Amino acid sequence: MRVVISNTAESPLYEQIAEQVKAAILTGELADGDQLPSVRGLARDLRISVITTSRAYSELEASGFITNVQGRGAYVLPIDSQLVREQLLRQIETALGHAVDHARLAGLDRAELIAMLDALLVEEGHR
Repeated sequence: MRVVISNTAESPLYEQIAEQVKAAILTGELADGDQLPSVRGLARDLRISVITTSRAYSELEASGFITNVQGRGAYVLPIDSQLVREQLLRQIETALGHAVDHARLAGLDRAELIAMLDALLVEEGHR
């Protein structure tokens, strides 16, 4: 798993790390039982504070994606399909919220926005 962070991104570094680890778990790049890099090792590799990587791992643990075993490290937990669905729904809602904001700025009405979404779905074969 490769983590790439940006100091110019809108989200804090710990969120960038947590989101990338979540994505790796959800796509299967990281599987149940896989060990994550140590907090210190990841901090060293990314050249950031141990506090930042520790917070990312704490967020992942609170979300049910990993578990921290004292003295042994952090491990990927089995994916709960309901948890995965909730995470994906949250991401969809966020993305659609951004789309609605942009549509409003562009002066699109509801029908035009829905037509755009329908066109994208047809293009992707979701009909």
